[in-house]
Amino acid sequence: MNPQADLERLRFNMIEQQIRPWDVLDLEILDLLAHVRREDYVPRAHRGLAFFDMEIPLEGAKTKEPGQCMLSPKVEARMLQDLRVQKHESVLEIGSGSGFMAALLAHRAAQVLTLEIDPGLAAVAAENLRRNGVSNVEVRNADGAVPLPSGPTFDVIVLSGSVARLPQGLMGSLKMGGRLAAIVGDEPMMRAHFVTRVGEGKWDIVQPWDTVAPRLLNFPAPSRFNF
Repeated sequence: MNPQADLERLRFNMIEQQIRPWDVLDLEILDLLAHVRREDYVPRAHRGLAFFDMEIPLEGAKTKEPGQCMLSPKVEARMLQDLRVQKHESVLEIGSGSGFMAALLAHRAAQVLTLEIDPGLAAVAAENLRRNGVSNVEVRNADGAVPLPSGPTFDVIVLSGSVARLPQGLMGSLKMGGRLAAIVGDEPMMRAHFVTRVGEGKWDIVQPWDTVAPRLLNFPAPSRFNF
């Protein structure tokens, strides 16, 4: 038996049988998923599930909130593709988890700031990224629902979890032409929202696909004015 060959076969099957059929056809994204080692970001107890079409529970959390997990590979890949991140761009991620999505974003962007509300997971993500040589990501233990004190703006913002409605504060943190990705709604049906800032107080919003993801903490509850 060749364990490395088995890993590569599972990675190939993940890309060809899960991700590509979910309309992820960008060859650069598929190549990235073939080379960034997802198993290095999966908790040791669940490493055998690294390439399965499922959410994977995370270890190391201090707060013990339910639902802390890695998103399924096809959701991560589709969000990455649809955001169209460019090499010169700055990215804000809400919900670092194990650091895997931040690692993917780092290969596409100039700089990534990823916020993780749980101090244990923030430490895990930072160590995973360090161990894998990802140097253009800053992991910060912070609540992504609270505005950053310096009020920076970003080319891309991605929420690695779901919210009940689009966060207006984060939409205002987009540069002109910037994009935000969020999974919005309630179980059993949520929709991916991709927001592009087109002017002062003006955004284009598309909702191209359905999925379900665990809730990010502390974001507002639904309102009747939800998008």
